Amino acid sequence: MKIRSDRRHGVRRVPRGSLDLAYVRSGRRGATPLLVIPGGPGLGSVVPYRRLRRLAAHRGFDVIMVEHRGVGFSRRDRTGMDLRWEDLTVTAAVEDLVAVLDACGVDRVVVYGTSYGGYLAQVLGATHPERVSGMVLDSTYASADDFDLCRAYLRRLLWDGDEPETRGVAAALRALVESGKVTDEDTAVVVPLAYELGGVPLLSKLLMAVDKGRRRLWDRLAALVTGETTRVRPYVMEFDLAGVINFREAYTLKPDGLPLDPALPYASIAGRFPAFTGEPVDAPAALRSFTWPVAVVSGARDLRSIPAVAQRISELTPHGVLVPFDGLAHSILDNHPAAALAVARTVTEEDLRLLPARTARLAALPGRGKAALAGPLMNLMLTGSA
Repeated sequence: MKIRSDRRHGVRRVPRGSLDLAYVRSGRRGATPLLVIPGGPGLGSVVPYRRLRRLAAHRGFDVIMVEHRGVGFSRRDRTGMDLRWEDLTVTAAVEDLVAVLDACGVDRVVVYGTSYGGYLAQVLGATHPERVSGMVLDSTYASADDFDLCRAYLRRLLWDGDEPETRGVAAALRALVESGKVTDEDTAVVVPLAYELGGVPLLSKLLMAVDKGRRRLWDRLAALVTGETTRVRPYVMEFDLAGVINFREAYTLKPDGLPLDPALPYASIAGRFPAFTGEPVDAPAALRSFTWPVAVVSGARDLRSIPAVAQRISELTPHGVLVPFDGLAHSILDNHPAAALAVARTVTEEDLRLLPARTARLAALPGRGKAALAGPLMNLMLTGSA
């Protein structure tokens, strides 16, 4: 792996046992800082979010981001060796956040956590409530059991076709599987991704293309998603090491033998990692004790942290407000960073109860992420190949 320069990326270091933990800080000092915790495990904080930090600095934020241990600039110990599995835990990752706040001389922050980062945010709130002044929980979960809820919802929507708008694509998908034109494993990764990126219209076009023998886009999507867990992209996605947290403390991820199973792609690599041992904290119970404002952000097309899970989290939190975004998918931070920062600004300065009525206006802001552009691009590809 090519070692990137700390100086070039503005990386600072904090001693954490055998690790010199990496973090970055940018923007204007003075206001309550914004601690942004990306998803994962395995996703980098420094390299993938340079554009976000520039955007945040332009909007007057003081942003702190910690490189997840086991990833990128925080992958190796002082001897140059990869961290050990026993060094990679949710508890250690949360204590990393606290160590960086201490190094920055910051008492309290507004925390923005997305996906796995949202779970870390909840554990931070449970174990160090004195460090939190507000929180955005974006496309996240509170319990390993939430995976089963998301899997059941995915099947009702896109396999059973319980909703009128998905009845047609569900029937088309079942026909493709029954005909043997697609495999169970590819279906489990491609179908949710296509739906998240472009909804029913994109998924319908994709299924029709495959039925006619045009598989190029289908195969590319399958390789893309599988590569997130099997291929190392240095400083961007390094699931090969940090994935131990995913299997040991985040999800059970056991296939159940039924169709359209998002756990199926993980089965081939599960043997590399320790088995699930349990969650470090009871996050649903902890949420009830949060005394700060919490914006629970959810995309209507999110199949990994479904809107029903977001609603439950908002109801558990005494000062929580559900902030639903139509037409967006998993991680508003990644799909629409401008909207994400606007939510964070409201948590910092305004009444959270104003947010639900503003989501359409926020979604229309310029500054969508690359992920949001993929759907229209794939639509063009499928239309051009018709």
